[in-house]
Amino acid sequence: MSGVGDSRTEGGHDRGEPNPHRQLEFAMSAGPNDLESSFGYHNVAAKERRDRIRRVFSAVAPRYDLMNDLMSFGLHRLWKLRMVEVAEPTRGDVIVDLAGGTGDVAQAMAGPDRQVVVCDPALAMMEIGRRRGLEHVSWIAGEAESLPFATGSVDCITIAFGIRNVTYLDRALSEMVRVLRPGGRLLCLEFSEPQRWLKPFYDLFSFLVIPRLGAWVAREPEAYRYLVESIRRFPDQEQLKSIFEQTGFSDVHYRNFSFGIACLHVGSKPP
Repeated sequence: MSGVGDSRTEGGHDRGEPNPHRQLEFAMSAGPNDLESSFGYHNVAAKERRDRIRRVFSAVAPRYDLMNDLMSFGLHRLWKLRMVEVAEPTRGDVIVDLAGGTGDVAQAMAGPDRQVVVCDPALAMMEIGRRRGLEHVSWIAGEAESLPFATGSVDCITIAFGIRNVTYLDRALSEMVRVLRPGGRLLCLEFSEPQRWLKPFYDLFSFLVIPRLGAWVAREPEAYRYLVESIRRFPDQEQLKSIFEQTGFSDVHYRNFSFGIACLHVGSKPP
């Protein structure tokens, strides 16, 4: 057992405080692991992962949209707009915005001639969206691994920066295949692997700036530390494409945004 006076490590960092240099070293060496056994860089049981992630989104809900603007310099809005353009919502469509949070993507797709549903397990996030009175948007609580929709009832599923927060990725993707009609599409926007020249700068910003922004703006540094770490433990562009194909999607392709910081994967349910 360490004595009371032995509370600091080499480099002057408190043991209770994350060492940004060690985090960067971990980021360089860590690859994607099974989601169900991780919470950021911590190994946890599946139930604990699920519970922790729910607590994260309950805590950050009031300032979630503001933090997204600050962390991405507003780029997340352009990435989401591009996803909506690719989705091409049309008359008669049934569209599910999975992990849709406060409803910004759903709002961009909504119209009087289609059904747009936000489905999210984070009740606090959806409550903020409900208060905004978004027109032609409905809300339902649900998890990706057990979607509350009938088989073959959905034309399009969108999910923006939410798929890395599911507990069982294969199960979630299989559920999306189930609820889509034949020929229906999944559009998945997620943080991914930036180009090699950008990665050192991106890692520095992620580990040194984002948790501090989380502490200053949202009063939740741990939540945004999880965000940074979870991105690095998630499959990269080609790995995620392969997982889509293995779980039943066809014609899977992707496009990078902002040199790979974000990536849009698109897959279809076979006819």
